Amino acid sequence: MTEPLSLPRLVATTREIAPEDTLLYADRADPLVWARRGEGMVAAGPDLLHIDVAEDGRIAALADLWRAISQATDVDDEVRLAGTGLVGFAALAFDDDSAAPSTLIVPSTIIGRRAGRAWITRIRIDGRAGELADPLPQPLGPSWSATLGPGRMDPEAHERAVRDALAAIQEGEVSKVVVARDLVGTIPAHADLRRLVRALAADYPDTWTYAVDGVVGASPETLVTVRDGSVTARVLAGTRPRGANPAEDDSVPFELSTSPKDRAEHAFAVESVLAALGPHTSALEAPRDPFTLELPNLWHLATDVRGELSGGASALDMVRALHPTAAVAGTPTAAARAAIRRIEPFDRGRYAGPVGWIDGDGDGEWAIALRGAQFGPVPDGGPTRSVTAHAGGGIVAGSVPEAELLETRVKFRPIVDALA
Repeated sequence: MTEPLSLPRLVATTREIAPEDTLLYADRADPLVWARRGEGMVAAGPDLLHIDVAEDGRIAALADLWRAISQATDVDDEVRLAGTGLVGFAALAFDDDSAAPSTLIVPSTIIGRRAGRAWITRIRIDGRAGELADPLPQPLGPSWSATLGPGRMDPEAHERAVRDALAAIQEGEVSKVVVARDLVGTIPAHADLRRLVRALAADYPDTWTYAVDGVVGASPETLVTVRDGSVTARVLAGTRPRGANPAEDDSVPFELSTSPKDRAEHAFAVESVLAALGPHTSALEAPRDPFTLELPNLWHLATDVRGELSGGASALDMVRALHPTAAVAGTPTAAARAAIRRIEPFDRGRYAGPVGWIDGDGDGEWAIALRGAQFGPVPDGGPTRSVTAHAGGGIVAGSVPEAELLETRVKFRPIVDALA
């Protein structure tokens, strides 16, 4: 699969266009979108390459495959912004044991906006010109809503799971483990998922709004950004809901930043990122104290990590090094993953896995697939389409099951409100 000689030679051509509402060019049933603060990219044509990997070492396999694809592509890019030229999008499974594949997609057409400019990229197999019509915007379909209810981890099962996690901590198996629960439901079979993307982007403009291969959400957590030899990562761990009124909300950042439990959880997450990035960087910096990040529905403890890459590593190489962080798995990593497999009664799929894009130079932007939902395939003649949402929290010594359940409810809000 990763042999360069087995790949067709590609041609990627990028030209500037007038700025437009890029979302209207995305597919209604299966949009491919990466957006933040009104900037980003959408696929405006069918997939040229759609590659599923479902074996151990799948991120490494995709990183090697992407290098081969890049080497087999001729790029004609007159715009030269982040996200122009050859670009691939991916949604990766949380665990190599997952039944869900890790998927890499190279669209035939991409429309993007950044820094007040817009562009169109056409990617084709060399020698096959003129196969695609010019993309046309499509109006949004009718409004719709989802029906959601408890999944395999209802509130009672979640309390038992948190207590199991606390027992593992007490026994010294792990220092932290992230426990998630699920909501399941349905949407109309032919619902226009672009409406969900638009609602999330409007309500949470400072997050990464993503839609890749049926996974849609608004993630506040940047896994890693690679650009021109520099690497950055934002670590989020430690959470409080917003206050019910301005006076109550004003006190939340102080309570969060002085909470020993939340600071300990955050420190585990930062240490895991520094340890993962260290071997790939010549310089690495992280502030000693986290800051409080305000989102519409909650507060987070946050730390921005910055470094300079060494050895020509790509964004996918950095994804491989970082995933899973302590923020979504726990620490030590191997023991936390084993505990998650034992405690959670479901396959996470792409929840808490990496989602993002990479270009022909190896640069890219990646988030963790949080505050979102996974949609099943459009049924052949059926009236509904399945949807599964997840939310979790980091369990450390001193965690209280009732507070952890409340945290998951707050984290469910972005996707539940948008689906409603």
